[in-house]
Amino acid sequence: MQFGDYIDDVARAAGFLSRLPMPARHFTDHDGTLSRAAGMFPVAGLLVALGPGLFVWGLMALNANAAITALLTLMLLIGLTGALHEDGLADSADAFGARGGREHMLAIMKDSRIGAYGVLALMISFALRAVALTIITAAAGGLSGLLLLLAIAAVSRSAMVWHWSALPLARTDGVAAAVGAPDSATSKRAILIGGALFLLLASLATGPVVAAIALGVLAATAWQWTGAVRARLGGYTGDTIGATQQITETAGLATLALLL
Repeated sequence: MQFGDYIDDVARAAGFLSRLPMPARHFTDHDGTLSRAAGMFPVAGLLVALGPGLFVWGLMALNANAAITALLTLMLLIGLTGALHEDGLADSADAFGARGGREHMLAIMKDSRIGAYGVLALMISFALRAVALTIITAAAGGLSGLLLLLAIAAVSRSAMVWHWSALPLARTDGVAAAVGAPDSATSKRAILIGGALFLLLASLATGPVVAAIALGVLAATAWQWTGAVRARLGGYTGDTIGATQQITETAGLATLALLL
């Protein structure tokens, strides 16, 4: 691959994962699949989190209230992603919380309506992330908040790719089936980039020991979630991929906050 191919992949990944405007030239003659672009998901995560991270840094530099800053930052982040991952978390929670077998769970995931389990999952996820980000910025400052938001954004999106590649398709229709699946080389690229970015950025903010512990917790969380999906569904869907990002982001931020 040439350097320009990597740039194309970053643009395509960011265009899929967010509402950030990407130059049209990166999509010329592109078939819409993400089989290769998934390797750049962690870098796309940096682009998505950069604005909210700078927002945190700027407000904390002005001595703004840490809790209000955290809430506004998460609102900005959700706006930039179009709640793409939150939607996956809600649908997955409704499916896994309901009684019934695999086909019933898949039917729930296709239903656009949200149930009690989905609402609770969103509430808990948002609350944990807001409290964790409040603690991080209050204890370590705005610059650390910026660095850790970037770190979590990168590694949580590499976790998405790992989940994606570790399982077969659960169904042959839907967005996940349409965009293809990453091959082994693409998955390894995403994991290496995401892990390296996390360790670098988190170590600058908290030190290498805390960064390593947080990465271990995040990896264990992704592994447990993927195992649960394998046991109940037998494969991934677009919703379980999105839920992977939310679950690992929440676990990572909560762990960092606890260790500070």
